[in-house]
Amino acid sequence: MKMSRRAKRMDRQHLRHGRGMTLNLVSLMDIFTILVFFLLVNTSDGEILPTHKSVELPESTSEQPPRVTVTLMVNEDNILLHGQVVASVPSVMKEEGNYSRALQTALIEQIGATPGPRADPAERREATIMGDKNIPFRLLKKVMASCTQAGFNRISLAVLQKSLES
Repeated sequence: MKMSRRAKRMDRQHLRHGRGMTLNLVSLMDIFTILVFFLLVNTSDGEILPTHKSVELPESTSEQPPRVTVTLMVNEDNILLHGQVVASVPSVMKEEGNYSRALQTALIEQIGATPGPRADPAERREATIMGDKNIPFRLLKKVMASCTQAGFNRISLAVLQKSLES
């Protein structure tokens, strides 16, 4: 029997709507490719130093990434060694001399070494000082001298990297 035009049209309509939806994989792969490139470009390759909300670092155009070292945080109230309070700023400022004995003792305990000059000059200890940008230079100088007295030959100051354009 011959089908009418209306019956044929309805049959085609039912066939069209009867199929399931398909995903356009080309578009989906494009989106994932862009996402992968975005994540690769925006990953950081530098070491991230632990920060404390009471320490506001100064800005610099330093291009060297930080190394994993002993970390000292100096804010307006305390000096912290790996997040633990070692000495208060007023007590360090009141101490006579160019360095702080309390800080030197804590640093020596940290590395398990003895005070005094090193027998092996090839052994180099490194320390990173994260000093608030508002601390006095005299305090920073005492902290650096204490690190030197404890046997840390390389001292780095942590800063926030600012762009070269500004």
